[in-house]
Amino acid sequence: MPAACESVLEDIEDIVSAEDLKPHDRQFVRRNVFPKVRKRNSQKVVQTDDEPPSDSIIPGVQKIWIRTWGCSHNNSDGEYMAGQLAAYGYKITDNSAEADLWLLNSCTVKNPAEDHFRNSIKKAQEGKKKVVLAGCVPQAQPRQEYLKGLSIIGVQQIDRVVEVVEETIKGHSVRLLGQKKDNGKRLGGARLDLPKIRKNPLIEIISINTGCLNACTYCKTKHARGDLASYPIEELVDRAKQSFQEGVCEIWLTSEDTGAYGRDIGTDLPTLLWKLVEVIPEGAMLRLGMTNPPYILEHLEEMAKILNHPRVYAFLHIPVQSASDSVLMDMKREYCVADFKQVVDFLKEKVPGITIATDIICGFPGETDEDFQETMKLVELYRFPSLFINQFYPRPGTPAAKMPQVPAAVKKQRTKDLSQLFHSYNPYDHKIGERQRVLVTEESFDSNYYVAHNPFYEQVLVPKDPLLMGKMVEVNIYEAGKHFMKGQPVSDARVHTASISRPLAKGEVSGLTEEFRRSPQNGTNWKAQPSAEIPVKTQLSSCMALQLPWQQEGGGLKILSVSLALLAVLVMFYYGGMKTEL
Repeated sequence: MPAACESVLEDIEDIVSAEDLKPHDRQFVRRNVFPKVRKRNSQKVVQTDDEPPSDSIIPGVQKIWIRTWGCSHNNSDGEYMAGQLAAYGYKITDNSAEADLWLLNSCTVKNPAEDHFRNSIKKAQEGKKKVVLAGCVPQAQPRQEYLKGLSIIGVQQIDRVVEVVEETIKGHSVRLLGQKKDNGKRLGGARLDLPKIRKNPLIEIISINTGCLNACTYCKTKHARGDLASYPIEELVDRAKQSFQEGVCEIWLTSEDTGAYGRDIGTDLPTLLWKLVEVIPEGAMLRLGMTNPPYILEHLEEMAKILNHPRVYAFLHIPVQSASDSVLMDMKREYCVADFKQVVDFLKEKVPGITIATDIICGFPGETDEDFQETMKLVELYRFPSLFINQFYPRPGTPAAKMPQVPAAVKKQRTKDLSQLFHSYNPYDHKIGERQRVLVTEESFDSNYYVAHNPFYEQVLVPKDPLLMGKMVEVNIYEAGKHFMKGQPVSDARVHTASISRPLAKGEVSGLTEEFRRSPQNGTNWKAQPSAEIPVKTQLSSCMALQLPWQQEGGGLKILSVSLALLAVLVMFYYGGMKTEL
């Protein structure tokens, strides 16, 4: 088999690597080309309907295992990639051992997440698996030594995952890391109407924008996701409508900073939310994602009204990171502690019972004992029911990595002290005896309960009754723990079916129109047939030019023409060389 080739691609036209011969060089190698006499095969070809073996080099028949780390945005990307691969004909498997290819979708927020990612790559290589890398780690640092020779799909190129997987299975290394632009303006990313496989058929994760407006000194995600780029409101509303038509009863809005939404396209988050609220069916719910304090300050009045809406969870994730203004300044967070308190106090007053979740980094460079004590006081003041505590890890290439570091033992102790404070109070004890309305959407990790959420997005465990899944029910709270409550359904209460359509089956591909389902190019009927008559590099070009149904927007003909022209040139030089020799 020819040696694998590696190409860092911005687009199809970059498929010819620096190692390829240029046209004017080919005349000097013609003397080494000899005509071959082909022997006719007298044996009759037997046609069979059996599928090729999974180790065949014919793309579209292999089993693929997908592992995703990180945030909701990354999970949404993973669902989109799974959907496209399944629509093309690949089998998505939960068994990593039986998979032919591992698609590893990484997170760059913390060192441990990247360590897991690196170890998974090593394990895949030891198991002789094909590997495709995705997510923020390879996007931010594609030239790291342990990524050498591996295929990469960039965070804005997930609509081309089939192409990258296809070439990787053939033995090539392909990298697509470019940005999506329209008339020079950066877009939010791949289209929102791509096929996807939801991890939970009842929950749709919608990325409303990518990137952010900040330049936090500790953040590596910025290197991968870049500056703010928002999706148009109409596209987001259409995606929500499609999701509800497919049986979804809960939508999560996600991004690196939802509060900054729309600033690059002349709109804002409240405008989007009011449009989305109009299309949420009765019984279904909307959950907002993380927003930084500076961008929510401008819209507090409108946000309070939206969070009071019966179909929007009264929940907001607002990271504070530290209660020390000097630390926040070193982080370049662009707000002070007073700003954070203003947001929290206002929302607590205007949205009774609201759940405020926050993040805190322990041991940021320069953090003194006094700084840390201010953070402890903030947690004691608000007693956040949901608190994400992170020990600081210096990420390579960030300004914070070059700052004088807090000793590891001190960071560890501060993390321990804050964790002890967090576990010293129980936020739900006072709710025992309440009657609550909850939406049941998933199964608990121990498989003993179903998981529901009340209007404040507080977790309520209910009996594992299949009739409750996807339903809005009323329960009596009879027990409370640190992170959950337990509820018993009220016998005389009305059970409301939240979904307006039958939910898709687990593993079923979302977003496939009837036209696409009937298409002869869909699924296992659409296979790229490798030809022994075409050089490997030409096969690569031809295949990469292949347009998937969700990519056909008028550009397919142009790309196909370029590919055919390239093929014609290669054939001309090949036969021209033979004639010269003869």
